[in-house]
Amino acid sequence: MTAAVVEADLCAYLAWPGARQILRIERRVVVQATGEVREETTYGITSLAREGANARRLARYLRQHWRIENRSHWVRDVTFQEDASRVRTAPIPQALAAIRNTVIGLLHAHGRSRIKAATLDLQANPWDALALLGITRDY
Repeated sequence: MTAAVVEADLCAYLAWPGARQILRIERRVVVQATGEVREETTYGITSLAREGANARRLARYLRQHWRIENRSHWVRDVTFQEDASRVRTAPIPQALAAIRNTVIGLLHAHGRSRIKAATLDLQANPWDALALLGITRDY
């Protein structure tokens, strides 16, 4: 991935409060399941000044963002099917997202990086799931 900073002077033409830089992001995406390769260009706006966030630093920030996206949001969307949820009454969706994040964090803390496999395993072994919370059988 490369990020090319476009002239910061263009921000004066935007009706976007706080815009300091406009950037063009060029990526080469490889779909792991199929091997399909595609190239895409997207654009972004940042409130970070060029002095503190040059093109290299912005590219690093973008990679860090996608690392979070892939580790958390993607897992919530795919493994827990969060986007398919029909729950819309506030604050239930936010509470469920917090529970999902807690589960993902617990699994990572216990060395389980394959979340789907871990959830299937724990469904079959509920006492193992409770043990993640420190709850054990007393008999």
